[in-house]
Amino acid sequence: MLPYDKLLRMCPFLDDDVPLLKVSRLTKHLGPLLVLKDISFEVFAGEVVGLAGWGGAGKSVLASILAGIHFPDQGEMRFDGKRLRWPFNSRSFGFEVIHQEPRIVEDLDICANIFLGNELGFPQWKGKRLISPQKKMDEIASEVLSQLDVSLPSLHDNINTLSIEYRQLIAIARAMIKPARMILVDDTAALLGFHYQQRLLTLIQQWQREGKAVIFSSNNLDHLFTVTDRILVLREGCLVATYRTDEVNRETLVADLVGTTDQQQITPLIWALDSYYRARERAEILRHNQILLERDLAAQDSLNKQLLKQLNEQVLALNKANQALQDAHRRLLSNREDERKSLARELHDQSIQDLLRLNYQLERIEQNEKTPAKIRESLRFIRYDIRKLVEGLRQICSNLRPPTIDSLGLGSAITSFVDGWKERTNIPVELNIDPRLIRLPEATELSIFRIIQESLRNIEKHANAQHVRISLKHSTPRTILLSVADDGVGLPADFDLSTMAAKEHYGLLGITERVALLGGHLSIQNCNGSGTLLQVAIPHPRSRQKKT
Repeated sequence: MLPYDKLLRMCPFLDDDVPLLKVSRLTKHLGPLLVLKDISFEVFAGEVVGLAGWGGAGKSVLASILAGIHFPDQGEMRFDGKRLRWPFNSRSFGFEVIHQEPRIVEDLDICANIFLGNELGFPQWKGKRLISPQKKMDEIASEVLSQLDVSLPSLHDNINTLSIEYRQLIAIARAMIKPARMILVDDTAALLGFHYQQRLLTLIQQWQREGKAVIFSSNNLDHLFTVTDRILVLREGCLVATYRTDEVNRETLVADLVGTTDQQQITPLIWALDSYYRARERAEILRHNQILLERDLAAQDSLNKQLLKQLNEQVLALNKANQALQDAHRRLLSNREDERKSLARELHDQSIQDLLRLNYQLERIEQNEKTPAKIRESLRFIRYDIRKLVEGLRQICSNLRPPTIDSLGLGSAITSFVDGWKERTNIPVELNIDPRLIRLPEATELSIFRIIQESLRNIEKHANAQHVRISLKHSTPRTILLSVADDGVGLPADFDLSTMAAKEHYGLLGITERVALLGGHLSIQNCNGSGTLLQVAIPHPRSRQKKT
């Protein structure tokens, strides 16, 4: 019997224009507080729909209603054309839910939690022999955990032995053991580290390719832009906007999330250079305070309106300050690259050419038979010094502006630079560049090259490394992942990036600033054995591949 997802792709009668899920006018009160109001949207098979909204927007309440757990006060849901009545078992419709907080049974082991509600009750055929249900469940659980890149000592350890992150991964594995038509991911990545967040995003893309519909609720705009086709924006319980992901930018989304009408001037709080996470946390606190104030408007109308006005003014002032800081820094980096390019061209086209002409003239004098032997000997030393000087200037030009990046692209520029660095330092480098690497905007390519350049400079000066690994690949259609790892001494125990400037260590600080301006994420940590791992995830426009 074929799995459900294969049957789904083979059915000729399925209509892509018919939504798999249709939500109409969902409304919900929690006590006197209206948390959802007239929410309506549709989700189609093979589509990833994102839910964006800050604290108090109503995302979690909406997710619990979609999962069949909470009752709405009014409205309806239709799944595959059939009207659902609360409460309902979402699994019976092929609708899996991964909750924000992992739902596990404390007294059961890991395998039992993965198969919770889907236990096998009869022996299973494996080739020509029968195996016990428990052994079959162990095999399936191991395969699913392998897809998540999770390795555990035993599937029969108690679930209490696992960290909160691994419990969340067990909850994700539970949603993967049975074919589903739709999967709801309710801000699951919040409990996961960077590596497993990337695994989750990869899984969502895989589910989409299999024809499954996905509803992805997240506060991380990077994640939403990476995997979604559409984004629904919730604010104060209302669906305020719906966008196609490729047709909206972060500024517009944050303007809707904050609720300001000045969309031309708003700058995303999450991309503020001083601290992305601190800015996001502050914005969520402000939004929470707004909701609390609005709840009391009936009793203290005039005072609360004045406070709300002041609160919005503070948000706008913060946004304008962050925008000015970002724009100034972008101009500084752009001007610096233009100056480097100009200086490299001047050195190459003038100074180096003048030295080469001088060297040629000295060579002619040296080869002249009338030139005394003693002078010819001196000329040979002078010409040797000139050649060394030319080589040094060419290296300076290469550092100022990679000569191949404009004509041959980022991959060739990195390869050329790494080859020169290996020859100069005698440190082996394992370089892996994605063969599908596309041409990126000039500022992005230069920033990636500078990050690698600065990373290798730090390794040469501080790491005492014997080997370096560099990887540059498309982790998703909209994200490039750069990794630089060495086997050196690693980071000190008291390492703090915020103190680098005070200690006049500007290399890592420069990398941090470049990553922030590109809207990316930076992770620096010690490796398990020895050395340091630097990872940079940089978003870029979705690559378009020609269909064959």
